[in-house]
Amino acid sequence: MNAKVQVQPGGADRAREMAIFSAVAATGSFSAAGRDLNLTPSAVSRTIDRIEARLGVRLMLRTTRALTLTPEGQAYLGAARRILTELDDAEQAIADRGAPRGRLRVSASLAHGRLCVVPLLGDFAARYPHILVDINLTDRVVDIAAGQADVGIRFGPLADSGLTARKLGENRRVIVASPDYLARRGTPMVPEDLHHHNCLNFNFRRAEAVWPFVRDGREYSLCVKGCIEANNGETLGQLAAAGVGVTRVGAFSVAEELRSGRLVPLLERYNPGDVENVHAVFVGGANLPARVRVFVDYLADALR
Repeated sequence: MNAKVQVQPGGADRAREMAIFSAVAATGSFSAAGRDLNLTPSAVSRTIDRIEARLGVRLMLRTTRALTLTPEGQAYLGAARRILTELDDAEQAIADRGAPRGRLRVSASLAHGRLCVVPLLGDFAARYPHILVDINLTDRVVDIAAGQADVGIRFGPLADSGLTARKLGENRRVIVASPDYLARRGTPMVPEDLHHHNCLNFNFRRAEAVWPFVRDGREYSLCVKGCIEANNGETLGQLAAAGVGVTRVGAFSVAEELRSGRLVPLLERYNPGDVENVHAVFVGGANLPARVRVFVDYLADALR
């Protein structure tokens, strides 16, 4: 047999009473609470009297100098604040389902953000006009768990953390040079030919600059040298397109140059096929804001 649910009348009035009581407790006076809520002091006083009469207990001790909560008043205040917070959260969750809204802080690397993420933001903003996208392009790793951003885009292996990760795609490595450079210096046909070329490298700390290759199913590494190093693939691709030398970078950072023919891929038969996974990381859980969810879903679909 189904139990009948008893609905108490005046539910909306009780929520308003709780809000008024909380305001009085926070401000310490009927007058200040009334100013905050656009009510007269007498209306605030009548509300407190009504709550006390219904409960049959004294919630506040009132003197000419101060208002003091009784133990029952302290208990009621804690319950009221909890209920009002849950009510606000429930309404915001329902509102987000219809139209996700609010500020969304996104962190992406300089090159990938400029080339792959920023071009998508116009369409995303048109789809979700109530979301304010606050994007920060930096090669510094921001602390998502500490609240420095809502969504971060990461390359390569992820560190152990309590964050949720969603795979957005893969970044394939490619060796490239410009047609002009190859016309002047010749086209390398096997990896060892790179010993006679200006190989532009990343300046990340390591013992020596090595590029991986595969031959007859066996992987091996080759030491290369060049006259310029940089901290991002977009810069190396720009230098290669200008005819400075040969470089090995993520395909996304030279995608436009490859499409236009300003750069051409080299030694593809020896490419080991190594890739970096690209993830969006964020604080997950049952209370994940809708603005974060729809943005990550959008990126996963657009960058697939």
